[in-house]
Amino acid sequence: MDIRYGANQNDAKYYDTEELRAEFLISDLFPQDDISFTYSHIDRIIVAGCVPVKTSVALEKGVDCQKSLGVDYFLERRELGIINIGGSGVVTADGVDYPMERLFALYIGKESKNVAFRSTDPKHPAKFYITSAPAHTKYPTTLIDMEKARKRELGDALTCNKRTINQLIHPDILQTCQLTMGCTQLAPGSVWNTMPCHTHERRMEVYLYFDIPADNVVFHYMGEGNETRHIVMQNEQAVISPSWSIHSGCGTASYTFIWAMVGENQTFDDMDHIKTTDLR
Repeated sequence: MDIRYGANQNDAKYYDTEELRAEFLISDLFPQDDISFTYSHIDRIIVAGCVPVKTSVALEKGVDCQKSLGVDYFLERRELGIINIGGSGVVTADGVDYPMERLFALYIGKESKNVAFRSTDPKHPAKFYITSAPAHTKYPTTLIDMEKARKRELGDALTCNKRTINQLIHPDILQTCQLTMGCTQLAPGSVWNTMPCHTHERRMEVYLYFDIPADNVVFHYMGEGNETRHIVMQNEQAVISPSWSIHSGCGTASYTFIWAMVGENQTFDDMDHIKTTDLR
């Protein structure tokens, strides 16, 4: 498990490119027949990825839960969110199979003891993106397909930010302790996300950028509004955004991204907006 301890804004503004990437970028997310884990001390979020091809992969594969999390099993004091960005697959949670088509989401509540991932067709494997947050209450495991998603159409082609926000693991759909997840799809020709930008003091966020066409990248903008920095993102890489940082992106082509938020506040209009002309 890769451990990230969480930089503060006073230190981060002095980081060079490699230091920024080492602190905030999550790459090599999707190993075949294995599972990767990154643990951030920012709100204790865990980001993981799994591509089961030849075999089923257990959530706890390669993780010493006692040593890494101080528990007997992974979800003893945690909740879990999963979005599939690959082919058809199945997630099994405590003996129940949940079919996962592309962009289906699954919320798994606290105290689920046995979770495993498998693909329906090894030639077109599923690709499971996973986030987890500390939880104090057990809520039901719930499958959310795209028909159940709350959709918001935002932006304009004239400003290159026409997009559809698909709210999946969200308070308007189901109750969680603190984890929320969704998927934003940019229309062809649109490249900007989350601009004008904002921060939210009481929750952090992680972006996973995917569906980036070959030979293209996304420039992810971070930092305080008056001390902006950027990280160049390749396809299927994620980036950690602390509560003090903006989180915005511009691609050399359109793309899709998954946002996952963790924190004590799920009031989504509780944001500190920054005027674009005030950015530095």
